[in-house]
Amino acid sequence: MKAKEFEYLLRNTANGKKDIISRDTDFPQWYQDVIVAADLAENGPAKGSMIIKPYGYAIWENIQQELNMRIKAEGIPNMYFPLFIPESFIHREAEHVEGFAPEVAVVTHAGGKELEEKLIVRPTSETIIYDSFSRWIQSYRDLPLMLNQWANIVRWEMRPRLFLRSTEFLWQEGHTAHATEEEADMTARKMLSMYKDVAEEVLAINVVDGEKSARERFAGAKKTYTLEPMMQDGKALQFATSHNLGDTFSKAFDVRYSAEDGSIKPVWQTSWGMSTRSIGGLIMSHSDDRGLVLPPRIAPLKVVITTVGQPDQLVKKAAASLAEEINESVLVDDRDISPGEKFYSYEKRGVPIRIEIGPRDLEKKEVILVVRDTGDKRVVSISDLDTEIKKELGSMQDRLLKNSKKLQRDNTIECSTEEAAVEAIESGKFAVVDFEVTSEIEDRLKKQSGITVRCYPFNNPGKTILAKAY
Repeated sequence: MKAKEFEYLLRNTANGKKDIISRDTDFPQWYQDVIVAADLAENGPAKGSMIIKPYGYAIWENIQQELNMRIKAEGIPNMYFPLFIPESFIHREAEHVEGFAPEVAVVTHAGGKELEEKLIVRPTSETIIYDSFSRWIQSYRDLPLMLNQWANIVRWEMRPRLFLRSTEFLWQEGHTAHATEEEADMTARKMLSMYKDVAEEVLAINVVDGEKSARERFAGAKKTYTLEPMMQDGKALQFATSHNLGDTFSKAFDVRYSAEDGSIKPVWQTSWGMSTRSIGGLIMSHSDDRGLVLPPRIAPLKVVITTVGQPDQLVKKAAASLAEEINESVLVDDRDISPGEKFYSYEKRGVPIRIEIGPRDLEKKEVILVVRDTGDKRVVSISDLDTEIKKELGSMQDRLLKNSKKLQRDNTIECSTEEAAVEAIESGKFAVVDFEVTSEIEDRLKKQSGITVRCYPFNNPGKTILAKAY
């Protein structure tokens, strides 16, 4: 079926940088080149800000839809809280304010006057949400209280990079309150599993799930659970996190409930989130030196039909007819420009399947089908086209996840000493160590080599994963 919302691509095919440097030559520059070539985003006028362009935002919308569906399936509704937070709220929880202080943006003047109380521009929403929880929760009958919001976040980044680190970014953040610590922890783990499902089944990114070290925990949390995929350069990316907040914030914000026995108790809380950083992970997991590669389940545009040769009206009409019959998001490019220009336009944007049709193909009642990730090209009968497209989309989705798993499996090394771990990580690996990584070792590794504890993996008790990370 025709995807009319992508017809703007027909006017923008010449936009974006055509030359993409090799991943092996300069991985950070390659990453930036892919974003520009695919026309996903660009730097905003304020330092560290990001303009997400239509194609990039379409990817985020698809991620939103996948997450929103799963969140609502858990019975969690969406709400929205203010962007501006009274400064006094942030100071109620000591670890929280200390953790976010370097990144906080503060409003001191408004309406031409100095404010009586400064306002914090939302770096995360625990404080303002839990102020509301203190009024909304009175009894055990009010629990569990669970909600989610889609919002923009502002954190003052010193070394910004599109999608990975920007002064303002988009995310969802879930917040829950429970009667017991066990229920809160179970919820935090459950939401991490939800993110893992999206990462692997939708984005085709293999992840390691585990718990963060005390040094790497979210500020104010009792436990932080994380997903850590490996990017193609061997570095980790914190993909999504879920936090068991314990009763720390409930005590700071006086969020208490009357139990069935009449006693007054603090609630136990969780928060969890996933952001537009996931698009950065998507790019670095799958893309190649020709540009963006998108897993079919998340690709905004799944098929493009390009006319080739000297397409007459019959060919153009046939292309339009095919688009109506294909049960996927499809765009027809029947412009009278060179096939090479058309092909590259969609290759660099990662469209999973390209269909080529010309006068000779129409006479034979066949087309040429090209798959983006492998470059495989073959002739397909028009009568079989819809079936073959579905087959190829499914195969590509499976193949990308398989490749992501292989990358991490082949580049993860068991190490029994700190020296061996550093050597492995410097060569672009994950190091799985069985020795105790004390806080002293953790501080030294980060200071000397930029190596951090990524997690204590759930599937490998007693082990610690060390790596460099974005």
